[in-house]
Amino acid sequence: MAELFVGLMSGTSLDGVDAVLVEISAGPDKESRESRKPRIVHAVALPYPADLKAAVLAVCRDQAAPLRVLGRIDVELARWYSRAVQQLLDEVGVAASSVRAIGSHGQTVHHEPGGDAPFTMQLGDPNLLAAHTGITVVADFRRRDMALGGQGAPLAPGFHDAVFRHPARCRVVLNCGGIANISVLAPGRECIGYDTGPANILLDAWMQARAGLPFDKNGTWAMQGHVHTALLDRMRSDPYFALPPPKSTGREHFNLAWIEGQLDAAGAVGPGTTLPDADVQRTLLELTAATVADAIARHAGSGDLLVAGGGAYNTALLARLRALCPGWVVDTTASQGIPPEHVEATAFAVFAQRTLHGLTGNLPSVTGASRRCVLGGIYPP
Repeated sequence: MAELFVGLMSGTSLDGVDAVLVEISAGPDKESRESRKPRIVHAVALPYPADLKAAVLAVCRDQAAPLRVLGRIDVELARWYSRAVQQLLDEVGVAASSVRAIGSHGQTVHHEPGGDAPFTMQLGDPNLLAAHTGITVVADFRRRDMALGGQGAPLAPGFHDAVFRHPARCRVVLNCGGIANISVLAPGRECIGYDTGPANILLDAWMQARAGLPFDKNGTWAMQGHVHTALLDRMRSDPYFALPPPKSTGREHFNLAWIEGQLDAAGAVGPGTTLPDADVQRTLLELTAATVADAIARHAGSGDLLVAGGGAYNTALLARLRALCPGWVVDTTASQGIPPEHVEATAFAVFAQRTLHGLTGNLPSVTGASRRCVLGGIYPP
């Protein structure tokens, strides 16, 4: 017997919302890995309208956003998510009554797992989403893990462990979205996973600021430039990269202002200095590849590197990963039956099912939480 779930994911790149309709086995948790592998029935990607994207980005940048602004974006995101769900079901001809639940990650606008009052904030009101779609919603996945002392992120390694682990071969799953995170799946060992650092969040920010385009397709612009060694060294000296796991990060740390600060500190701008914009883009691409490669090398020497997220389609980035990760077979998650762009949304469909069945979703070995727990809250229609 199988159940239908919808997974919704809107990541730090702020491109929009990915919606997937997933068929998942409703059998016991001890079923074989293959029998429990989710089957993607249909998927849609609904880009954010320009005004909504700008509003979300402004909130991410402005740590003193008025409550009225936060409240309005919370509502507008929920309406957009509802539209994505309706389009998804209409295109495949499935009634809302046939869907067991929606797993909605929400749009992260701030993530601060450290300090004396750790918190994380995702917008996209699940109450409104449930009311508009007529489907039960499971949401607010991160905060239960944080309540138990965890980072609340990344959560995807729990899904990677369940779906991509090989009994005899080491695998690393790299989710390369706005932020890059890895899941190390070594035979006989608990999953290790954490955010390695920035990925598309910096590449897109520089591309938008300097070339006026949303992203650097295939890394073409980056490959027109050259790595600026002093700038790369300066970037890699950021304290985040030296932190031991568990760790997670986001736009509040890595952003356009961070790039500009690194340029200043490395002496790459100023009187008498003319560093081409393409060189900065190339250096940012190298930063992502090098910090991912460094993280992988700490945990394993060879195996399969499976890439998910938008970065899986950046051919220049994949080429650098192959060069910097000798001994690893670099491929995308499509080789395992799940397209790279659908991995995260599928994960939250699976997390929704686990929550409804009273099953745990987090991995303390990844987040640092004191124990495993059921994630999220349930919002009936």
